[in-house]
Amino acid sequence: MKSLFDAVSFKCSKLVTKSYSSSFSLAVKMLSPSIRDAIYSIYGFVRFADEIVDSFHDYEKEYLIDDFEKEYYKAMELGISLNPILNSFQHTVKEYNITDDLVQAFLKSMKLDLIKSTYNTQEEYADYIYGSADVVGLMCLKVFVSGKEHKYEQLKDEAMRLGSAFQKVNFLRDLKDDNTILNRTYFPGVNLNNFNEDSKEQIIKEIEEDFRIAYQGIVKLPIEAKFGVYTAYVYYRKLLKKLKNTPSHKIGNARIRVSNYTKAGLLAQSFVTYKLKLV
Repeated sequence: MKSLFDAVSFKCSKLVTKSYSSSFSLAVKMLSPSIRDAIYSIYGFVRFADEIVDSFHDYEKEYLIDDFEKEYYKAMELGISLNPILNSFQHTVKEYNITDDLVQAFLKSMKLDLIKSTYNTQEEYADYIYGSADVVGLMCLKVFVSGKEHKYEQLKDEAMRLGSAFQKVNFLRDLKDDNTILNRTYFPGVNLNNFNEDSKEQIIKEIEEDFRIAYQGIVKLPIEAKFGVYTAYVYYRKLLKKLKNTPSHKIGNARIRVSNYTKAGLLAQSFVTYKLKLV
């Protein structure tokens, strides 16, 4: 039965989420059960594309990402894909009216990682982040507001700023690997071989402004989504604080993490704040 295959497909997307990101998986669990599968399917899609360009070094990455895109559009046309990640994602795209411009912007940024290693201007940097992160936030927002266009338009700017904040924190956290393994420099005007406190503070100030604006949207989210998104927000704010308190030379030489013990504490803190209606 197709319904059984669809159920298996969504479970595969959930497995991808759980395997690749314990923190994001935890946040999704805080969403209403009615929307979890859709968010898992979005994560599965963007994770697989990201893995192609970031991890599959022994394979033809350009061929793989092009094939991934072609198979996605086949799934959209046929209403089915034997790739369970694409099968679940195409269901979500159709159910929540996720527009094709968002998918195309995301794939554009992923393909840039195959040919571009340095972002020299703010325009290039902003364009990459829009495709790699902002549109993912917008895809999730489509789910959070059940595809309602008026509510989507009200919250889209804040959703994009949250996506930007998450991505920039990831860039800062992954500074070492991006520089030494992938040979990428995302922050314009920043010399990663001589990363200093001034550069770090400038980046953190930018991220804090993104978080400030993003929070204004979180408090307006439907109840089905608010706690889960707030949990992710609290986790990334904690990671940013840890990066802020870490000397710049250490950020450039090690990957900064938040321990599982701390994550559990943040979840408890978020739950109390949410239950007291302080968010």
